[in-house]
Amino acid sequence: MRSKELSVKLRDKIVSRHRSGEGYQNMSAALKVPKNTVASGILKWKKFGTIKTFPRSGRPHYIRPLQIYQDLAVPLDELQRSTAEVGDSVHRTTISRILHKSGLYGRVARRKPFLKDIHKKCCLKFATSYLGDTPNMWKKVLLSDETKIELFGNNAKRYVWRKSNTAHHPEHTIPTVKHGGGSIMVWACFSSAGTGKMVKIDGKMDGAKYRTILEENLMESAKDLRLGRRFVFQQDNDPKHKAKSTMEWFKNKHIQVLECPSQSPDLNPIENLWKELKTAVHKCSPSNLTELELFCKEEWEKMSVSRCAKLIETYPKQLTAVIAAKGGTTNLKYPINVAPLHDCVQLVVDSSQKNTVLYLYV
Repeated sequence: MRSKELSVKLRDKIVSRHRSGEGYQNMSAALKVPKNTVASGILKWKKFGTIKTFPRSGRPHYIRPLQIYQDLAVPLDELQRSTAEVGDSVHRTTISRILHKSGLYGRVARRKPFLKDIHKKCCLKFATSYLGDTPNMWKKVLLSDETKIELFGNNAKRYVWRKSNTAHHPEHTIPTVKHGGGSIMVWACFSSAGTGKMVKIDGKMDGAKYRTILEENLMESAKDLRLGRRFVFQQDNDPKHKAKSTMEWFKNKHIQVLECPSQSPDLNPIENLWKELKTAVHKCSPSNLTELELFCKEEWEKMSVSRCAKLIETYPKQLTAVIAAKGGTTNLKYPINVAPLHDCVQLVVDSSQKNTVLYLYV
């Protein structure tokens, strides 16, 4: 067990006796202080010119390996229970402070499409094939996609300033309805020159309906965006998009088609616009599906040309990120920086086993 600190008076006596020429062994016997303690006290006085105790950073962490986790979705309560199981219960606040000091914070997990190995291989092949294309080539691409927009389906969090016990007051809540209150399906396209047409899809989309949408909106969008007759049309490889009659239509119209793999949102920049569109539309607070459609088209037309151009300009970087992720999901907005963490927490990414291992020490 660690002994108590020497009093200031006793430390003064040690320094005084040392200055008078008394030896360590005599001082230890006279003052009843271990010889090592006398020596360390005099060494500190020689080095720093003082015998005062320096401020400490706090109670040292008690290092003990708790658990090896194969993912990071581990609740704080489970981490605390792990400490109790090995006989050293650690408070939640202590665990949280250690994680925060290491740069780890609790965050809502991003929702990403489930990718099988075949999906990753196709995405990697696509990114590798088109990485070397020039910026001018991408300026000639007209990108398209469909998405569902719910009337009350915006699940984004909203923070409010409120007093205690007022969480359920109407002004502090977000109204919700079952099943999102209805929804609409829309098709739209855009290029580096801006947004093209947006069309509401009535009923279930099939090959015939898809060809009708293309017939009425594709060429007109390309003309409005001044892409010329040699533009490239991008779509995913959904079965209705690749139907024999649809591909024959493209051939008759002399339209070159660029097909993205399925389950590949990171390869279609329009996904960024979908997210911005849904946020903007729900700020308009539509009360019915008619207003929802109207606001969707209005906000789509408001998308700035500079925003569209930026998405196309940075597309090669996105392809590079997909290649770096070996066809997996990417996040260019918040790139992963590998840096050494605090001694109490080590985060090891093992790409060979395709998992993340968290070693937690407290």
